[in-house]
Amino acid sequence: MIEAMDPGEWARLEAAVDEAVRKAAATEIMPRFRQLAQHEIVQKNGPHDLVTVADRLAEEQLTAVLTELLPGSVVVGEEAVHADAGILGALTGDAPVWIVDPVDGTRQFVHGDPGFATLVALAHRGELLASWTFAPALDLMAVARRGGGATLDGQSLRPGPRPADQVIEVAISHYDFTTDVEKRALSGLLTDGVAPRPCGSAGLEYLNVARGLLDAVAFSWENPWDHAAGLLLVAEAGGTSGTVAGEPFRLAGGNVLPFTAARDEATAAHILSLLTAVG
Repeated sequence: MIEAMDPGEWARLEAAVDEAVRKAAATEIMPRFRQLAQHEIVQKNGPHDLVTVADRLAEEQLTAVLTELLPGSVVVGEEAVHADAGILGALTGDAPVWIVDPVDGTRQFVHGDPGFATLVALAHRGELLASWTFAPALDLMAVARRGGGATLDGQSLRPGPRPADQVIEVAISHYDFTTDVEKRALSGLLTDGVAPRPCGSAGLEYLNVARGLLDAVAFSWENPWDHAAGLLLVAEAGGTSGTVAGEPFRLAGGNVLPFTAARDEATAAHILSLLTAVG
């Protein structure tokens, strides 16, 4: 069982995944950063939902390497699920699952903005075990392991609770991606003492929470590849998360939305109360 791996095995796996993520970024993503041809960019579900050749090739490379590193494991990747939604069923299966977002923040990537990331998480039977958040253009690598804490470039992440007299800074679902119903729920954050702003790369916003540079996120979509790595990173840095139904976020979906992840329990509870205050 993967949960029974000894510390040495975990350390070797963590290092190997770190290397795999960096290599995929170095070979398939960064050579195309600010070098994309128009034919290498495709709309999936609209003008704000983009995919590039870098997304596809990086995911293919990571899929091959990760399943070799952990025999018997499977991959739920953003681009593979776009081609076959049935792949999501692996999240409720018995095999360990790698959850991969090859380029989180494709819009930023396409526009030459360095605020994008490669996200990898490892889960088993719905429980997150480890995650890697790599921002290749910024050269930042954050790693988390269940019960083992969170690090950024090898340094422990532990931002502590938000000062009580500090305005709550929260990144929210970008309005380009929200319905009228979702905008109404998120409008609960337009109140004194809260400073909401549209999010960029979800993975990097979670990293900002884990670093204490941001107090919380509030999101209205549940794609597991966008959230898995960051949710574990925030949790292992001492934060918490939850949905407006008062339940934990479920990787396999069916969540009552919006949900939040925050640097401490008090902030999370306040955000959730505001999200449910608008009828």
